[in-house]
Amino acid sequence: MTLFAITGTPGTGKTSVSAELRSRGYDVIDMNEHIRANGLLGELDSKRDTHEVDLDDLNDSLQRYRDDGSLHLMDSHLSHFMDCSGIIVLRCSPEVLYKRLEARGYGKEKILENVQSEVLDVILCEAVDSDIPVYEVDCSGGNVADSADSIEEILKGCTDNYIPGKTDWSQEMERWF
Repeated sequence: MTLFAITGTPGTGKTSVSAELRSRGYDVIDMNEHIRANGLLGELDSKRDTHEVDLDDLNDSLQRYRDDGSLHLMDSHLSHFMDCSGIIVLRCSPEVLYKRLEARGYGKEKILENVQSEVLDVILCEAVDSDIPVYEVDCSGGNVADSADSIEEILKGCTDNYIPGKTDWSQEMERWF
């Protein structure tokens, strides 16, 4: 299986890095588009301003990518819940993440929820619990090409610099909680 997840808290750089990887010739599945195209978008959770997605149905819908023998990358904050060969968690400092989400027009409550998730390593912990190899890339610097280079290193098997645990925002705990 050569299906890799590119995941992370909203605002960490998934979309930008995925666009860069596409420009380099990689097949990156836009999971939001895939979910819509395959009729997998569930009910709207108006409180959280997001739609529900049945993760089992989403996972099943990706089987053709697992079977074809080619390398595919999945771009989504849900991709680490899918059966895959590896999970790349994009990370971002809380300060930078806050500014990125604010620039997107997110409300204060949603920004704080996402920043707190990043501080607590929520997506990284979920990924590590999967028993699938996990790597992390710090995208705080904002250089999309560098982040894409890091992902290419991981895909080539050069993973020592990307083992989980090197990124730690715990010193930010008091500021965001």
